[in-house]
Amino acid sequence: MAKIKGEVKIAIEVCKGCELCVYECPQETLGMSEELNQRGYHYTIVVQDNCTGCTNCALVCPDAAIMVYRERRKKKPSIAEVYRETEDMTVTIDGR
Repeated sequence: MAKIKGEVKIAIEVCKGCELCVYECPQETLGMSEELNQRGYHYTIVVQDNCTGCTNCALVCPDAAIMVYRERRKKKPSIAEVYRETEDMTVTIDGR
């Protein structure tokens, strides 16, 4: 099964650097910046492009500085449909 792709957006000027999101990320997608924001805090940054869109980081952020977006799964197209089959049958698809 393919993983869902997520994207994290962080409002760096709102972030207080509490690191709750970093600890709660099961994919270790987030880390702390070396720079300071205008409020004087080290802020959260994305350090790996492996977000699955779980939203743990956004849920624990006390300042609502994190938004998570998920890529929509595309439904696979049907390869065959069978209607009103009343007898035994064998189906072969692409030599499988």
